Amino acid sequence: MSRPTVLVVEHDAECPPAWFGTWLTADGVDLDVRRPYAGAELPGLEGYDGLVVLGGPMGANDDAKYAWLGAVKDLVREARAADLPTLGICLGHQLIAVALGGTVDRNPLGQQVGLLGVGWTDAAREDRLFGPLATPRRGVQWNDDVVAELPPDAVLLAGTSRDEVQAARYAPLVWGVQLHPEVDVPVLRPWAESDRGSHETRGIDTDALLRDIDAARAELDDAWRPLATGFAELVQEHARR
Repeated sequence: MSRPTVLVVEHDAECPPAWFGTWLTADGVDLDVRRPYAGAELPGLEGYDGLVVLGGPMGANDDAKYAWLGAVKDLVREARAADLPTLGICLGHQLIAVALGGTVDRNPLGQQVGLLGVGWTDAAREDRLFGPLATPRRGVQWNDDVVAELPPDAVLLAGTSRDEVQAARYAPLVWGVQLHPEVDVPVLRPWAESDRGSHETRGIDTDALLRDIDAARAELDDAWRPLATGFAELVQEHARR
């Protein structure tokens, strides 16, 4: 029996599936990673059992500069219509929001960076994917933009104490997370080097951030591997249908 396949959209070589891809593969799901920044075409969703849209350095509204972003938004709308399990991570989460009628802007409170607690809502505890995760835990955030306004039918699943969206359900089988469940220090290091100058200006110790994240590796694995397992179960259900 063939394994179900998830289409993964990678926007940048420095933003790979990383641990999330490793966990999905271990849970019985194959990945078809498409890299439109390297010239790969984005296929339609026929034949796939799930969609994952990864992060990247561009903005969710930068369609004119990055031509494939419009096609990704089309895929999101196609996935929603087809009840295809879909998860967006960071930029992917923001692209889903914009595709379905929300807005994304630069965070007026500044960059979110490092290990941050997750502020679950009551709705999260009843959510099919995030319900098992809706207990105190931390995640890695590294973003300048945020979802400023959720689409009309979206449900807030987690937010910061400053009302920044951390996770949302956009449709019965479509979710987004602003944090990065997939990253480790090797993935983060080039992001950190790119931001080092701005961090110094703001008094942020970039190396200390990476040390803290590295020290929390086991905690982060325990916190976010269940997200991959839960998503893989939804993908497998779709394949059986």
